[in-house]
Amino acid sequence: MTKIKVCQNNYGYDTNEVIEKIKDERPEIEIEVAACWGYCDDCASGPYVFVDDEMVQADSPEDLYESILETL
Repeated sequence: MTKIKVCQNNYGYDTNEVIEKIKDERPEIEIEVAACWGYCDDCASGPYVFVDDEMVQADSPEDLYESILETL
């Protein structure tokens, strides 16, 4: 099963909206949210998630969404 890990501290980049969209469209994907994953420099620089332990970063929430879909 595919797993996406997201940091709550990254929600300032609207990562939460991306995750909600993924949840709605792909309910089979497991979403794990933590207060901090320990990637603070990456978290401070823009939206990111982990898809099956592979970091996916982007310049915008829209780009993050597209990058996640490509990674899946």
